[in-house]
Amino acid sequence: MTARRAIVLAAGKGTRMDSDLPKVLAVAGGKTLIEHVLDALARAGVSLPLVVVGYQAERVKKQLEDREDVTFVMQQEQRGTGHAVQVCDAELGSFQGPVLVVAGDSPMIQPETVEQLFDYYLEYRPACIIGTLKLPNPEGLGRIVRDGQGDFQAIVEQEDATPRQQAITEVNMSTYLFDACQLRSALARLDTQNSQSEYYLTDCPGILKADGLQVAALDVLKPCEGLSVNTLEQLNEVETVMKRMGY
Repeated sequence: MTARRAIVLAAGKGTRMDSDLPKVLAVAGGKTLIEHVLDALARAGVSLPLVVVGYQAERVKKQLEDREDVTFVMQQEQRGTGHAVQVCDAELGSFQGPVLVVAGDSPMIQPETVEQLFDYYLEYRPACIIGTLKLPNPEGLGRIVRDGQGDFQAIVEQEDATPRQQAITEVNMSTYLFDACQLRSALARLDTQNSQSEYYLTDCPGILKADGLQVAALDVLKPCEGLSVNTLEQLNEVETVMKRMGY
């Protein structure tokens, strides 16, 4: 079986959580958010996940110290999601296969969804796959814009979207699977010409699309996978859904 690698983004502080605890160490369903993510990846056959740490890195490492399969990568400065993946380049080394990139604050990620993304990669070998979800209220999320044939065209953030694009219900949930070689190529061309002066991972699919490569947007995420944690209210919502699902 083709090796499956993953990068878990866990360097952020979580300024809206009203706590100095790293956001990924918030607890729901009896485990920290990042442990839910890592457990799901393990069940999907992902080996040697790279966990990008930054804010209170030692605290995150301490929580995960019993996980022998995890490799930590330090992001000294938080310069955006694209930068967080860039700092993993040395650890990925010469790896040539599929690389999943997920957020460490998305504890509802499902192993079967991860498997679907890897299966699609093995069958079609695209440069990038974006796991998407359709939401009745997509407020605040990047919209997936498709062309007349239904193929991926762009990710458009809400603040940049036209009224017509804002009416799109299919959204980006920061779940990607890249071909490792194409990921390196796209990362090398990121710039900081945006309102936050950061390197955005969301720019990578567009870069690869402009190269004439296949970028697939797959509507495979389950509703529960749309639950990420940025506030205490969202943490409580995740806890409620986990109880309902028998976590």
